[in-house]
Amino acid sequence: MPVPRLSPFAALRHRNFRLFYTGQTISLTGTWMQQLAQGWLVLQLTDSALWVGLVAALGSLPILVFSLPAGVYADRANKRRVVTVCQALLLAAAALLAVLVATGRVAAWQVAVLAAVVGTVNAFEIPARQSFIVELVGKEDLTNAIALNSSAFNATRIVGPAVAGLLVAEVGIAACFGINAVSYVAVLIALQAMRLPPWQRPTAAGGGLDQVREGLRFVRRDPRVLALVLNTAVLSLFGFPYIVLLPVFARDVLRVGAQGLGVMSASIGIGALAAALGLAAFSPHVRRGMLVAWASPVFGLAVAGFAYARWFPLAIATLALTGFAMVLNNAATNTLLQTLVPDGLRGRVMALWALVFVGFAPLGSLLTGWLAGGVGAPAALAAGGALATVVSVWMWGRHAPQVAKLR
Repeated sequence: MPVPRLSPFAALRHRNFRLFYTGQTISLTGTWMQQLAQGWLVLQLTDSALWVGLVAALGSLPILVFSLPAGVYADRANKRRVVTVCQALLLAAAALLAVLVATGRVAAWQVAVLAAVVGTVNAFEIPARQSFIVELVGKEDLTNAIALNSSAFNATRIVGPAVAGLLVAEVGIAACFGINAVSYVAVLIALQAMRLPPWQRPTAAGGGLDQVREGLRFVRRDPRVLALVLNTAVLSLFGFPYIVLLPVFARDVLRVGAQGLGVMSASIGIGALAAALGLAAFSPHVRRGMLVAWASPVFGLAVAGFAYARWFPLAIATLALTGFAMVLNNAATNTLLQTLVPDGLRGRVMALWALVFVGFAPLGSLLTGWLAGGVGAPAALAAGGALATVVSVWMWGRHAPQVAKLR
């Protein structure tokens, strides 16, 4: 029975997207398990909030360096092949980390190096994967596909950390990395099972540097696209580092241990999943520009509120609000960018979005980790949340008219 166009599951009528969605859901569960386990492992090895921030930064810094050329490559290359190779490399990195931990030979510098390797692979994988989605569903169901993808991302954010917290406490950290390695097999199978038309190499105009400049010129000349990219940069730099400091809050501030850390991470996922499902269900009826303009300062306020929460249920509630606001902003921004940008520039613009969304996070993580070492994690995080709120309110005061009317 065909799925109605206005259904929250409209994109699943496409066989290729169903395969992609299923594989991604399995793989993302493992990814969230590894993220929690990696932060806890680094904290155990170093007893340093700065090291936790450093490793998180190394996982994202390559995106800052390589995203723009990777976007050019994504516009030129066979996207399925790029995603396949990247997923295989991520599998290998997770498997190696599992072996190092299981054999007791792991050191903090090894975790840092592998984090940098994963970040480099992601620099090429993210723009290719983001611009690949439209090839699976077409523009008609793109909004719904992005919302469903966000739903999977955040549903697994609930399951993955909760399972990882139990495994770390009862079995050991190595199990989390091993399960993540196996989970990538689901994506590889899904990619090979897709039925896609023969790939045709696009005609490239100019060299790689010229094409990077072309993408940047487009962003600079369209005030709507520029505002969306700048807003993402502000939140990534000042707000998103709160995730990096969760192990410090779990162990030293709230004193709830690894299982509590799993609950904290899962609460972010619960709020995020609620936002993603709501966006999928009501996407034809909402102004995404208004969602972005309101969700951004709410996210900053929620981060600042979490920083000073000392009662565990209150901390959980504020974390759920951060997840809710973060996904409303990210999913709406992603959809707006993909619909505003011409097909021939989509890879480059999405690479720029990935650069500020993921690549700016290490700068914020390093700054927040450094501040946490001096003034404490709560004060450092509260400062970041306050800055994210103030800057986003100021920026939307300037750009709101161009963005608010976008659907």
